[in-house]
Amino acid sequence: MTSETIPYPTFGLEGKIALVTGSSRGLGRWIALALAHVGADVVVTYRQAVEEGKTVAGEIRDMGRRCLLTRLDLADLSSMEAMMSEISGEFGGLDILVNNAGVNRPKKALEVTPEDFDHVTSVNLKGVYFCSQAAAKMMIPRGGGKIINLSSAAAFLVRRNITISVYAMTKAGLVMLTKALSSEWADYKINVNAIAPGYFKTPLTQDRLEDPQFKNSVLETTPLNRVGEPQDIMGAVMFLASDASDFITGQTLCVDGGRTVL
Repeated sequence: MTSETIPYPTFGLEGKIALVTGSSRGLGRWIALALAHVGADVVVTYRQAVEEGKTVAGEIRDMGRRCLLTRLDLADLSSMEAMMSEISGEFGGLDILVNNAGVNRPKKALEVTPEDFDHVTSVNLKGVYFCSQAAAKMMIPRGGGKIINLSSAAAFLVRRNITISVYAMTKAGLVMLTKALSSEWADYKINVNAIAPGYFKTPLTQDRLEDPQFKNSVLETTPLNRVGEPQDIMGAVMFLASDASDFITGQTLCVDGGRTVL
């Protein structure tokens, strides 16, 4: 009897170069550390929090990985272009991009100004689009890569009294952008997927989650009855960045404790 030899998938990222935008704190920090933990050299970016960025870079180097710390303002395409040039000079290419950086200006729709609208869309849509384009151009000569977009549960649902119309629109746009780019870039062996997180306790949500009434409302609409922990987002990104996800593209994985099923 002949047994079939199965090539088991690998989750290691040794020799890979990963860029995580907005990785000086919050979800981005956890993601950058997770990718370094499984072997990747990581580009950490910050917009204002340089000291926090230095701390993350130090943590990655303590793991024995290389780390490039650089400033990035996704609303300024010249900043993105300068970063990509720096990555090319330091590492010679790119294998993984995590489009984590995003902004929000929560306002009632009747109060949103054109400046508010432009600020959120310039980062969450335009910035992500052209960062992905630049990354893909660096991945193609290396035979492919992985792009992971951070969408949100807000792409699929809204809750009463949560005024995030522009933010929700941009995060829903990332779901369709993920599908469109996955189709266009499949021939280049670039997998494009997205993650839609629910509530995690990060610097952006900490104040709201410390309000007992707000936190209870979140838990009541989350089947697993808790907010996300670092390992929850880490595991999802590690999987989508690895060879284990090679047959997955154009998909959005909701990491939300079941929030989007209600």
